[in-house]
Amino acid sequence: MWWKARLIALLALLLLGTAVPASAASPLDLTSGFYVNPNSAPAQWVAANPGDSRAAKINASIATNPIARWFGNDGDIGSTVADYAGAADSHDLLPVLVAYNLPGRDACGGESAGGAGSVSAYKTWISGFAAGVGTHPAVVIIEPDALGDFDCMTDAQIADRNTMLVYATQMFQQKAPNTYAYLDGGHTNWVDAPIMASRLSAAGVGNVRGFSVNVSNFYTTSSSVGYANSVNSSLGGGAKFVVDTSRNGNGSNGEWCNPAGRKLGVTAQTGGGAELLLWVKTPGVSDGKCGIAPTVPAGTFSPDLAVRLIDGT
Repeated sequence: MWWKARLIALLALLLLGTAVPASAASPLDLTSGFYVNPNSAPAQWVAANPGDSRAAKINASIATNPIARWFGNDGDIGSTVADYAGAADSHDLLPVLVAYNLPGRDACGGESAGGAGSVSAYKTWISGFAAGVGTHPAVVIIEPDALGDFDCMTDAQIADRNTMLVYATQMFQQKAPNTYAYLDGGHTNWVDAPIMASRLSAAGVGNVRGFSVNVSNFYTTSSSVGYANSVNSSLGGGAKFVVDTSRNGNGSNGEWCNPAGRKLGVTAQTGGGAELLLWVKTPGVSDGKCGIAPTVPAGTFSPDLAVRLIDGT
């Protein structure tokens, strides 16, 4: 029973303090399904546009499914995360959260630039994030694209990034005992598997559950699982991995920024070749002013993009 696992985890915290390993309790065992964010961008758009002919389709196909919530720069990140993880916990459901606030993020793409102002600011932010999760069951994806951007960074920037990522993994290890945290590992057509494995290792993947692949991308689940297995083999086989299936129903056409003809993938579930298949990217949210949405900024929900993903056009 989930409540027995929760009791064991809480007793461990009382006996051992806050430095409890991330494997203290499985968040899957502590919950009865995935949390649907009632305030996701698609849900907010549907609520604000009930008379729009696209609203019912977007609500049924996207807004009512479990989607990760992304967290960026927030001076009160601990409270924000605690409120969200607590809301899911109150329903005995498992939330998926994305930590996305590295300085110089999206160094190669440039569409989602931003992040914390310094290494120390990031450390303060991610520490607060992990503390906000606390003992709540959760899945956390740590910094999408962070280990794929090295070709667009200086050696000093790479060193700083590794310092921040190692610290992030340590914070979830120490402060969020009922969380499965996954350090992002790019996608199947970006960085060769042995190189990505070495980057993951240097960034602290051994401190957390494992790594994620295909976040905000379009590669098929089978391709992503094959790549992740190769990465894991190079790591020694001890890590778990998750796949973002939010937009991979038709696979990739080689474009990363709002390409046409993509489609929703399978909704959140355990297994499927990975530990978890998740909707990490919010379907319908633009990658940037590019592709079939040249006027829609990154991070903005577009009902046209959403319907295209539903229809596969």
